Amino acid sequence: MTAMRIHVSIEEQALRLIAADGACIRRYTVSTALNGPGEIQDSGCTPRGRHRIRAKIGDAAPLGAVFRGRRPTGEIWSTDLAAQFPGRDWILTRILWLSGCELGRNRLGKFDSMRRYIYIHGTGDDQPMGVPLSHGCIRMRNHDVLELFDLVPAGTQVDIEEGRYAGQVPTIRILDWTEAGALVMPLREEVFVGEQGVPAELERDPNDPKYRHAVARDPAGRVIGTGRLLPDGHIGRMAVAADWRSQGIGGRILEALVAEAQRQGRSDVVLNAQISAVDFYLRHGFAPEGEIFVEAGIQHQTMRRKLAPAAISVCGSGA
Repeated sequence: MTAMRIHVSIEEQALRLIAADGACIRRYTVSTALNGPGEIQDSGCTPRGRHRIRAKIGDAAPLGAVFRGRRPTGEIWSTDLAAQFPGRDWILTRILWLSGCELGRNRLGKFDSMRRYIYIHGTGDDQPMGVPLSHGCIRMRNHDVLELFDLVPAGTQVDIEEGRYAGQVPTIRILDWTEAGALVMPLREEVFVGEQGVPAELERDPNDPKYRHAVARDPAGRVIGTGRLLPDGHIGRMAVAADWRSQGIGGRILEALVAEAQRQGRSDVVLNAQISAVDFYLRHGFAPEGEIFVEAGIQHQTMRRKLAPAAISVCGSGA
């Protein structure tokens, strides 16, 4: 574990090195995947969520050194060399090899970031930064990746998120209804009753005390998101405050509920997604089941995600 951490914003195409007190030490412009965010093997997408630097490769190699299969070829990148091999995905100077920490999202199976060979690495000087063009990795300018490599040790936490970096990261806790009820009901009524027109009597569920509830708060303590996990593995009542949407909060709440289900020993989780949110859940490893149906006047699709056993999680080990 290290005091510093790395935050990658796919929206901003930016990588920040963050100190333990939350201060931004460095900010670099990067290039993530042309295919956008995603975790599935062979997708060519940049995986989201929490990772760690599992290996640092290339110490003492010269600037522009070419790597293939994580081994230096003896070549130094140049425009002439690039012209000779126009189809190559140039991995240059240094490699920070990432390992996912979230089971079923970016660790193990077809979602495993390390087995997908997801790196932070240098690239050719002819490649633009600030636009998504990579094959899944996080590309940096060679001088930038050289500096970052020397600043961070193996084991450094790397958070890759779709939204913009908002300073201090919101906290998410899993609570019983006795603690969560008064916190989350104003937000649920604001989103489901006020915005979506769900009848208030349907939103006030007498079974809430039986469930576990995710509560997300911003650095000032305001509740900005919620969701719940039923004893049978159903996830529901996912809601995020309007001014925090598209910043990765919904994904973090969802993954917190999935982690709680794994902790309980469940082999899968199920949810009924509003049709407008199906793509969001697909990106988080859920698959549709059955026919579309209507609930509270809104079209829904049942979706399921298989879970790996929680006991397998050893993120940050030397394995």
